[in-house]
Amino acid sequence: MQRASRLKRELQMLSTEPPPGITCWQTEERVDDLQAQIVGGTGTPYEGGLFSLEIKVPERYPFEPPKMRFLTPVYHPNIDNSGRICHDALKLPPKGAWKPSLNISTVLTSIQLLMAEPNPDDPLMADISSEFKYNKQLFTEKARKWTQEHAVQKNTGVVETNKENTPDQKASCRKREAQQEAEEPAKKT
Repeated sequence: MQRASRLKRELQMLSTEPPPGITCWQTEERVDDLQAQIVGGTGTPYEGGLFSLEIKVPERYPFEPPKMRFLTPVYHPNIDNSGRICHDALKLPPKGAWKPSLNISTVLTSIQLLMAEPNPDDPLMADISSEFKYNKQLFTEKARKWTQEHAVQKNTGVVETNKENTPDQKASCRKREAQQEAEEPAKKT
């Protein structure tokens, strides 16, 4: 009972006053199954990307932390290939820092901060961690490449399908379509 009322309040807060660059919503009618999206931070290798996460809220929430994982691949020392996240706020004490006073909004904000400032001393991915420590330029290049391949494409799809197109976007879309139509007959000849 406490979980349902708490989640209802949190989701209301997330929809009326979302943290910058973060959205979170309930999937279907299940209150314990949430989706979230984090916008990659400006000045980071994740800039321009939109990263999706799934959030499973346990029965004992808020006395147990939510289980979060990235659905979008992220090249990061603290995020593995399955999307699992190594973050203190997602673990119970003594190894973790979860407290019932934390909420989904604060945890998503701290994950957004972790993306901007990785913790190479507590990695899930040892090879990426050593790359981050000893060859930051290579790490940054790979992280940008992954962002372009996995997070930016999804972002454009979301913009085109979920948002109303502005007149400028509609005009540029029509121009692109006209260019493609003009190029097609030229390709056939």
